[in-house]
Amino acid sequence: MGMDTNETLMSTGMPGLDRVLLGLRPGDNVVWEVDGIEDYLPVLGPFGSEAGRLRRKLTYFRFARHAPLLREDCGAEIQQVDPQEGFERFLTRILDVIEKAGPGAFYIFDCLSDLAADWYSDRMLGNFFMIACPYLYELRTLAYFALLKHEHSFHASRSIHSTAQVVLEVFRKQHRLYIHPVKVWQRHTPTLYMLHSWEGEVFKPVTRSATVTDILGGVPKPWLEFTIHRPGIWMRTFQRAQQTLNAMRAGQGVDDLVAEQFDRLTKMAITRDARFQALVREHLDLGMLVEIMQRMVGTGMIGGKSLGMLLARAILLKADPKWSQLLESHDSFYVGSDVFYTFLVQNGCWWLRRRQKDFNTSLRCAAEARERMLKGAFPQYIQDQFTEMLEYFGQSPLIVRSSSLLEDNYGNAFSGKYESVFCANQGAPQERLEAFMNAVRTVYASAMSEEGLCYRQHHGLLDRDEQMALLVQRVSGERHGSLFFPHAAGVGFSFNPFVWHEAIDPQAGMLRLVFGLGTRAVERTDDDYTRLVALNAPLKRPEATPDQWRAFAQRRVDVLDLEANQLSSREFDIVARSFPPDLLEWFATRDERTPHHALDTDPANAFFGVLDFERFLGETGFVPAMRELCQTLQRAYNHPVDIEFTVNSTPDGQFRINLVQCRPFQVRIGGGSRARVPERIDSNRLLFETQGPVVGHSLATAIDRLVYVVPSVYSQMTMSQRYSVARTIGRLAHPDTPGPRPILMLVGPGRWGTSMPSLGVPVSFAEINTASVIVELALMHEGLVPDVSLGTHFFNDLVEMDMLYLAVSPGRPGHALNEPFLLQQPNQLPALLPHAAEWADALRVVDSAQLPRDAAIFLNVDSMRQRGVCYWGSRQP
Repeated sequence: MGMDTNETLMSTGMPGLDRVLLGLRPGDNVVWEVDGIEDYLPVLGPFGSEAGRLRRKLTYFRFARHAPLLREDCGAEIQQVDPQEGFERFLTRILDVIEKAGPGAFYIFDCLSDLAADWYSDRMLGNFFMIACPYLYELRTLAYFALLKHEHSFHASRSIHSTAQVVLEVFRKQHRLYIHPVKVWQRHTPTLYMLHSWEGEVFKPVTRSATVTDILGGVPKPWLEFTIHRPGIWMRTFQRAQQTLNAMRAGQGVDDLVAEQFDRLTKMAITRDARFQALVREHLDLGMLVEIMQRMVGTGMIGGKSLGMLLARAILLKADPKWSQLLESHDSFYVGSDVFYTFLVQNGCWWLRRRQKDFNTSLRCAAEARERMLKGAFPQYIQDQFTEMLEYFGQSPLIVRSSSLLEDNYGNAFSGKYESVFCANQGAPQERLEAFMNAVRTVYASAMSEEGLCYRQHHGLLDRDEQMALLVQRVSGERHGSLFFPHAAGVGFSFNPFVWHEAIDPQAGMLRLVFGLGTRAVERTDDDYTRLVALNAPLKRPEATPDQWRAFAQRRVDVLDLEANQLSSREFDIVARSFPPDLLEWFATRDERTPHHALDTDPANAFFGVLDFERFLGETGFVPAMRELCQTLQRAYNHPVDIEFTVNSTPDGQFRINLVQCRPFQVRIGGGSRARVPERIDSNRLLFETQGPVVGHSLATAIDRLVYVVPSVYSQMTMSQRYSVARTIGRLAHPDTPGPRPILMLVGPGRWGTSMPSLGVPVSFAEINTASVIVELALMHEGLVPDVSLGTHFFNDLVEMDMLYLAVSPGRPGHALNEPFLLQQPNQLPALLPHAAEWADALRVVDSAQLPRDAAIFLNVDSMRQRGVCYWGSRQP
């Protein structure tokens, strides 16, 4: 009869039911489908008594809104867990309890239907069961669950039915209960799947057809189309919101319903963060929320990036009607966060993602999870929705942007930690679908990136509910030949942390502007430069002379090559050939002296010039508009903001802005705005001096540890050796020794965080995120100057961590470096990291504690005056 005689039989505590089911097996997860919680209660007492008889631990997971199922003195361990804390934390807490209890335990769960209500998602209820049930089975436990009948879509019911070992329907007719086994895994009898009448201690098969018809006649027929696609809690809530919205527009008095539905949709799909909920209530309405949900793929939350973009647009349009003309409209789609979790569960990635006790183990598991995610499959119904979305966009280029639940929030920006992927979106429909799904996989895998996990660990976010939603946007711009790009793009800040001239007002904000796609503005391009714009003094440049303006202008442009069907980087002179001359004049100035000449063999068609944006910044309304935009958003957020945008212009200087992102800017304003810089320091006590660039707050402090990368030695190293030096610096910045970490300053040639070791030190930000001060020396590479890449992900990290950035250019007025002093001090590297002693010639570690005569290293920086000096002296005042 399909029963393994070697399997130990367990009991429900009801011998009559055991005879029907042929007993329970270790590992059985039993789901009771009921009309009401009162029909679940009668089976719990016997089950608890059986646990007591066997002296097995009984745990009751209490999480639902219904009355408690067990009394506090019942002998069970009652675990209170709160679904409102989020899926990840809720599930992790339950799994931790199960893991601690070990094999053979008994479990009673509250009604699972409340989880769908709390998470507004049948799909996530199904995901919960698909993770918890196999784990319970592996530990050979017995577990009881209840589920309300006919309340859930196939996203929940199919997942639960396919995963559980035993599924029993309970019916009540004239005060009598009936049990109908729907699934009993690996067991069979001639009467097993018949309806059974519960009569005292006996469960009798119901053989009278009239009785069976009376009881089962009202059960929905699952083979009919409309019940296969029975709407779950998400769709029912959405439909009620649409009905309420229609009633409101028809003038019916439904204000209370509008408020109720608005709050419900906000928590269901928009945000559960209290600060953002306040902004949503002030600037969005029920109609807007319904429109957002109409453009969703799957269910769940839309995530931080999507919310920021939508809020920013709503804030501006509410503030002044003129923004309806200045802003490009958008037709974005949102892939709900539940799609991500379902992808994890169905592709065997969830257990690899679960946080381990040891963080290094977590990183190794994350690497395996990323590999699986990059090869993962999507459910067919999600592929169908992707296809419908791509049919809507046609062959317009797209960008798939991360929009996780924690991203772009107050206090944690996740700047650059997760991927965004451009899709040129060319080719046959199936090719475009495959390219789009690969882009989604890439963004999903970035949720498990080492840098992202380190960021979460540093900010105490590893146990927070982190799910990846997606924002799918049409790329702003137009086609020029085979290339597609916007006229300009960049990042903006309502507060400017880099004041390079006394005329600049930090409160006015700033922009980092590029020609073409904005990737060169947000990612630190080691071989190029961008235009920094102070919004109250847009023509004041950080560079001092016209020669420097030309030398440090943008040379390359990021574009979408529609013929090659990919993102590409091109020389500006090449792109300029296909760009309308009357438009080009707004962004570039013809200049025969520019050091970078066109590659065209016909000088008559070549463009000799420099991308300076002078006319666009000085002769259009762009700068005042961007300043007003940033300040309007800052007032609404009650916090500095940073934005990403594109802009497209017309030959007469008119323009439209596409606002693609807005988030709180993690910068500290006020406090320590000035610090006295000593005017005279003996040259033998001076370590270095700078007159900028300085990014960050003024500072006067003692430095506990200075790490110095020796330019003359480092420049002779192979690329592999330079990477080894970078890893060593990472270990120095994260010592294993207990106690408070030292105030650390890193000094090195070229650019910190570069991806090109020939241009600097290739550390990741996660490796140096404990440093207080970063110093870049304009040495080692001819023509290389420190690029104040404000707005790039690397520098956003610096600002968010309140780290101070300095550039020192030895040989320039007001700059100096006393390298002999640094080379003469005892090098602590061999003592701190004996296995890294081979790099002692290139990497010197100077500790203040090792200086003679109670001396210490001091740093004084005045960011408003763009001055800084580092020196050694006595600790005594």
